[in-house]
Amino acid sequence: MKHIVVGVTGGIAAFKACQLVSDLSKKYEVQVIMTQNAMNFVHPLTFETLTGKKCLIDTFDRNFSYEVEHISVAKWADVFVVAPATANVIAKFAHGICDDMLTTTFLACKAPKVIAPAMNTNMYENPVTQENMDKLRGLGMHFVDAASGLLACGDTGKGKMADVEVIEEAIEMALYEKPLAGKKVLVTAGPTQEAMDPVRYITNHSSGKMGYEVAQAARNLGAEVILVSGKTALPCPYAIETVDVKSAADMFEAVTSRSGDCDYIVMAAAVADYTPAVTADEKMKKKDDDLSVELVRTKDILKTLGQQKPEKQVLCGFAMETQNLIENATKKLTGKNADMIVANNLKVAGAGFAHDTNVATFILKDGLVENPLQSKEDLAYAIWDQLIRIGKEKGNE
Repeated sequence: MKHIVVGVTGGIAAFKACQLVSDLSKKYEVQVIMTQNAMNFVHPLTFETLTGKKCLIDTFDRNFSYEVEHISVAKWADVFVVAPATANVIAKFAHGICDDMLTTTFLACKAPKVIAPAMNTNMYENPVTQENMDKLRGLGMHFVDAASGLLACGDTGKGKMADVEVIEEAIEMALYEKPLAGKKVLVTAGPTQEAMDPVRYITNHSSGKMGYEVAQAARNLGAEVILVSGKTALPCPYAIETVDVKSAADMFEAVTSRSGDCDYIVMAAAVADYTPAVTADEKMKKKDDDLSVELVRTKDILKTLGQQKPEKQVLCGFAMETQNLIENATKKLTGKNADMIVANNLKVAGAGFAHDTNVATFILKDGLVENPLQSKEDLAYAIWDQLIRIGKEKGNE
């Protein structure tokens, strides 16, 4: 289990750290360090109850096991996050000042660091604070930008601590090695909508979950990620450029206009194969006889990408079938000039649309890889294991 150290400093946003620690404790082992001022907002017992660990505050506490505690905790951490981080503690970090348990442990820690600022707008925008943050960014620390809104002091502006969910994504990013560092990745996700008239459209049951997990995994592995997404109910992922589209034609344009300089492309979207030949300008009214709508084929995005694929680019498609899975997916691999097809059968329990799990077979030029029922998050990393291997074989390192 990974180890997360959470530093909590003295600001009203300290109450949000309770939710952050609660969420993190469900997945990781968490150690909280508080400043003396933070105790004016949250009692240490709250964090001790959430983590099952003593909350560290006093560098010279004598009630401890025989070890130099701030050094041992610094070595223990896989990620060190400070949320909220006041202007005061950011200034101390920037200038190597360590005068309490939090700052001494932070200075001694070599693990990746995530900082979530929270302060008054004027303090946040002060050139000194901005200079301190820029210095820390230059030293490799990751800042989760403050949000804008009504602050506790009554001012309105930038300075609110980012949402807990955003901080959690930043922590997740920090936990992974970066085999895709310097690489550009394009991922498609979700359904397309093909308009019949201003009211009705043709679509499918795709939730976009698989594509979003693939995009987020690529981000965590260090890639610069573009996500081209049809309409979904999913939140926009942190630190990913998201391009929203509606129709198959929109997705074709968004993908092909960006594909040329991408190192990896993963086509996880459920793109409509057909679209109405004519979209009515007005709502089509009910009639006594049956309504007939002429459909025409949409442009084949995966095939187009395969035809114009640069030599080192890795192209991955998806195939959802209800019968003859391997046969149909293999035809897709060769017919679209893809490097891998992720194939699943809609009729298999736990696979397909809307589920948080999936069962997939990787169709490769050198054979098949069967994957068990697993979360879509785990499958996303399995997909990247294969694509990175293919990329290395093609000289995309």
